[in-house]
Amino acid sequence: MKIVNSLKSLKGRHRDNRVIRRRGRVYVINKTNRRFKARQG
Repeated sequence: MKIVNSLKSLKGRHRDNRVIRRRGRVYVINKTNRRFKARQG
């Protein structure tokens, strides 16, 4: 998992990426290609 300041560029790396809020943090997750995970820190 990458921890970045801005998720906007990471969202465009794969077409299945989704931006989701969990427990007050913003995540990028991908169900089909699980290596594209990121957290906004």
